Amino acid sequence: MTGNSAGFEEKHFLCGDGLSLYYRDYGIPSHTKLAILCLPDLTRNSKDFHGLAHRFSKERRVLCPDYRGRGRSAYDPDWKRYHPRTYVDDIRHLLIAAGAHEVIVIGTSLGGILAAALSVVLPSGLRGVVLNDVGPDVDRDGLEQILTYLRDAKPLPDWEAAAAHLKATFPHMPARNPLQWRMIAESTYVQGEDGLLRFDWDPKLVKPFDDTGAEPIDLWPLFRALRNIPVLTVRGGVSTILSAETLEKMHDALPGMRSVTVPDIGHAPNLSEPEVLEAIDELIG
Repeated sequence: MTGNSAGFEEKHFLCGDGLSLYYRDYGIPSHTKLAILCLPDLTRNSKDFHGLAHRFSKERRVLCPDYRGRGRSAYDPDWKRYHPRTYVDDIRHLLIAAGAHEVIVIGTSLGGILAAALSVVLPSGLRGVVLNDVGPDVDRDGLEQILTYLRDAKPLPDWEAAAAHLKATFPHMPARNPLQWRMIAESTYVQGEDGLLRFDWDPKLVKPFDDTGAEPIDLWPLFRALRNIPVLTVRGGVSTILSAETLEKMHDALPGMRSVTVPDIGHAPNLSEPEVLEAIDELIG
């Protein structure tokens, strides 16, 4: 465990199969208010939530993990364990290690799916959920665009090239200026000893999606299990993952759910938008 002037402690824990996983621990563990657990997208990591975690850590403890195979967590020698069931078990071990028995989960894309799964696995420990640009029906074309990007693991020469590549591939990401594109690039790539930039995740993450023997998962039962807790769904107005039609179906399945759509943003909002922060504050309150 190490301290950090950025306002969090860097910690590791051992998951069920012995892999060492990393998380950022913001705030003070003795805070009496409910802790917040931030779960990133498929290839993302704890860096994505720094601004949000810093905002809430003044009054609450905020836990931001790197999934196995991402960021500062160990890579799994068996790519078949890059699966939601494994991630849910890892999260369960994280909460035990951190001593966090009840949490509000903020989950982006895959993180939102895992949050829904936690409502089944840890029903008494889940007190509220923010689903960021994800629902039980994932747009296939949008997912394929992401997978095509993941399969192209060639290194890039510098940060300007990395930012330009991201902007060309995902023009509707939540970035308005070169500095914001650079920040996204720095949380996407890591610089090697040779000076080149490579994905900050295990390239084998894509292999489960290419496994033709894998059975599709019906996500609707997981999301319906959220019906008895407060839920906020955030959608990018031009999202290629969560359609307006799916969001409407979610309202039918979860009558108490609130939603916010961020205009002109694709997959996924960065949760710093004023209307989103206002809605998160209301849910948490």
